[in-house]
Amino acid sequence: MTGLRTEDVSASVPVVLGALVRRYGHFDLAEDAVQEALVAAARQWPEHGRPDDPAAWLIRVASRRLVDALRRDEARELRERRSRQLDASEPEVDATDDSLTLLVLCAQPGLTTASQLALTLRAVGGLATAEIARAFFVSEATMAQRISRAKATIRTSGARFDLPAEPELSARIATVRQVLYVMYTEGHFASAGRVLQRRNLTDEAIRLARLLHEARPDDAESAGLLALLLLTDARRGARTRADDLVPLDEQDRSQWNPELIAEGARLIEATLATTPQLGPYQLQAAIAAVHDEAPSAAATDWVEIVALYDLLEAVAPNPMTTLNKAVALAEVHGPAAGLAILDTLADDPHLAGHHRLAAARGFLLERNGEIDEALDAYRAAARRATSQVERRHLERRACRLGALQR
Repeated sequence: MTGLRTEDVSASVPVVLGALVRRYGHFDLAEDAVQEALVAAARQWPEHGRPDDPAAWLIRVASRRLVDALRRDEARELRERRSRQLDASEPEVDATDDSLTLLVLCAQPGLTTASQLALTLRAVGGLATAEIARAFFVSEATMAQRISRAKATIRTSGARFDLPAEPELSARIATVRQVLYVMYTEGHFASAGRVLQRRNLTDEAIRLARLLHEARPDDAESAGLLALLLLTDARRGARTRADDLVPLDEQDRSQWNPELIAEGARLIEATLATTPQLGPYQLQAAIAAVHDEAPSAAATDWVEIVALYDLLEAVAPNPMTTLNKAVALAEVHGPAAGLAILDTLADDPHLAGHHRLAAARGFLLERNGEIDEALDAYRAAARRATSQVERRHLERRACRLGALQR
């Protein structure tokens, strides 16, 4: 046996939670019990060694926690009756992967989209409340309340642990796609901390996206999501050098994964050929494919990328999409054109104080020869960045420009 490994825990979360909800019900108590089991694993495994079957260990511990909670919370008569029925000393371990059912269960129609996303990221993705809060630009206390209310809603709704019928299933699947996208994004570009990438989150998001695509092979947006994740993940090996972030145009493309690029390109080409109205994940995947299939940064078809961003803005307006479009437009019409678009985002409540807006301004100002202004923008971006890797990268860019001034 070895010590605690993050990937073991992350991959086991949906299996463990699914086993408890399938056997006992009580989604909210089951989710709390799983979190307690994860804490116990973090405390015990490094000292006593990782069990041969991490999921079985977590199910046993979480089952005991759940039964204890049921015995505490239920009335005496019901508690005595259930305590005879719910003997968790040797709980039956069912390794059935209920990830998709869990994802759909969290996408309850009685919840707001934000609450659906937050609950799923916590229950299935294994993200901490603080991490989810950063992804949604809210305080940790606000997010904790949102997750608590969402679990209470599922409890009072009497939701069953199975897949609903159409058309409700399709409506919930749209939320599931959002969840997997946020999960992957947090793993691909960690919003805080000392590491840029969290493999456990990106790998789990891709695994779940594959499950979703296999379950619904004719769903064009689910195929588009999987293609987007694969095409993005293909560049993972070239994104860092030593302890620094490597921008896309400086990456060594020989380190990109050709198998993932080929698989992602096949998926998006198939869906583009058969879908009359493209969705946001298909369009983002198409943009990623243009980048990945270009033999060099100089050979990138920026005109096509700008056209795809125009379509994406029309289908799903988003300030981050506009920011990315500004950088692409600068490649076609020059940095001044990109800066003009960034100026329109200055008062956006989500991006006004975001480090990536300041970083993009610094990049385009530098390209435009406005070194003093670029230096100020890079410094502002570095101050706002919560990821230590991004902060170091931005500080290095600022130092380089500062050296040019001397």
